[in-house]
Amino acid sequence: MADAETSRLCVQIVRSHFGPLTANVSSALLTRGRLSLAQLIRYTMMKPRTVRAAILVLVQQNILWHSNTEEEGEMLEFNTLECLMRIRFGRFVWQAEQLFGPSGAEIVQLILDHGKLQSPDIIERLAIQNPKNSSLYSQTLYKLISGAYLKPSTLLSHHSPRDKRIKYEAEEKAKITGFPTAKELREAQETAEARLKREEEEAESVGLKRKPKDLISHRSSKKKATEEDMVDDTVYFRVNFDKFNIYIRNKLIEMAAGERFNRSAAVVMRATLQTTETRQKSVSDARSDPTSTAAITMLISDDDDLSAGLVTSTKKASSASLVKDYLGLMSAVDNPTPAGKAASFISLIDNKVYVEFEIVSKRLRRRVLEAVARERHGDDGVRIVRLLLDIGKMDEKQIAKVAMMPNNVVRPLLAALSSDFLISTQEVPRSADRNPTRTFYLWHVDLHKAYSALLGHLYKTLYNIGMRRQAEQEEPTVKAVLAKRARTDVAQDENLLSRMERDVLKEWETKREKLTVLEMRVEEAVFILRDLDKAGSHEDI
Repeated sequence: MADAETSRLCVQIVRSHFGPLTANVSSALLTRGRLSLAQLIRYTMMKPRTVRAAILVLVQQNILWHSNTEEEGEMLEFNTLECLMRIRFGRFVWQAEQLFGPSGAEIVQLILDHGKLQSPDIIERLAIQNPKNSSLYSQTLYKLISGAYLKPSTLLSHHSPRDKRIKYEAEEKAKITGFPTAKELREAQETAEARLKREEEEAESVGLKRKPKDLISHRSSKKKATEEDMVDDTVYFRVNFDKFNIYIRNKLIEMAAGERFNRSAAVVMRATLQTTETRQKSVSDARSDPTSTAAITMLISDDDDLSAGLVTSTKKASSASLVKDYLGLMSAVDNPTPAGKAASFISLIDNKVYVEFEIVSKRLRRRVLEAVARERHGDDGVRIVRLLLDIGKMDEKQIAKVAMMPNNVVRPLLAALSSDFLISTQEVPRSADRNPTRTFYLWHVDLHKAYSALLGHLYKTLYNIGMRRQAEQEEPTVKAVLAKRARTDVAQDENLLSRMERDVLKEWETKREKLTVLEMRVEEAVFILRDLDKAGSHEDI
């Protein structure tokens, strides 16, 4: 069940997208956990017909899980992560337009508006205004499905994966004879996770089918098998968020390389990521597929002057040699130590180049943690956090000695960092009675706890941004001008607005733009802390 800050944000998102009645149903599920239809009607105090309509909307939009068990009957559960993804919908549509043009953006936007759709419905709705573009929409839809930007909506995707995981783990633990060891329990969890992942992949393998023989052209005998596939009209498709998140992650890695080295290094990093972009399936991958230096060099434009970022002995070095130098720089070949590996972006193994997603993601999350510590507690707070991250558990006197800070400064700073959940304590009793006076208290950084606390603060910030936007929009003057602009005659000719009304409208649009930029920055930090966590910080949502 979600915490208070996450619940408030989810209810706000549902209210802004679907209205107050659906938000009331979502609030009951977020507050009380999974419920049956009868319990929902009782807690929301709404008409059964209204509750059923709200449930249909949320299920269609993939925000509700529903399951039918023998013990509880049919139960409904809120999918928090799916709801939070709705903040990113605008970026998904923009990315689709960059990759597939306006037709791709229209298809993705239509599916996001309706939750899930079949291919005939997609083509029919988009071809109403432009019937001549139906073939273009069909081709773009095929590219989106074959590229895994759209995935099938299956029965398994409407059931909570947590229930399946618990069930499979219980089945694996039942096979263990005697008292299970920690290794056997870990193996049972890994087997259950692999089984669940295999079932999801098998369920999502549909979507494309072979063309009938009478529709296959025999002009070329060398035609690939993929060209003989067609979209299955009976399958419902939804947007694959993981595929679009890959581009957000790659952009963050490119920006990090540019900040760490220079713009030319960012160009090489972008080309390295583009060589394996089609084979990247999820942001949880630890590293990319292998690529070669030649493939990276081919994707670098002639307009990019790589020699500007390096000092070379020759006057005019080739692009291939410059790319090799940049790859060696980003792989930290000059520092073959654990510290050098932790600061690397790529790894070179047997003349193959791998992008280390997990290493870079850890560094990005740590940078967010240090930025929060610096903002709230200054450079001294960052010094203590870095010290505990590098060395591990230490007591107060050791911290003061190693950090070269007086005790009267370290003690209140540790308390302040602990109150923000940036650092934690570990009790080590010297006696069996665990007397506090005979106990060592060691300070350390619990990363999972710190990241969860930061996520809670970020969700609260996103909620406050939404409330500020709503308050600005509901101001009487702005509300009246927006209502007037919504009229059909004013929408066609905005000159019908007075000068004062245009000034009010311009001021409102400026405020909305600033709030949107702020929301994007906060959402980027959420992406780093939640989506780039391979262990999955969203498991606690």
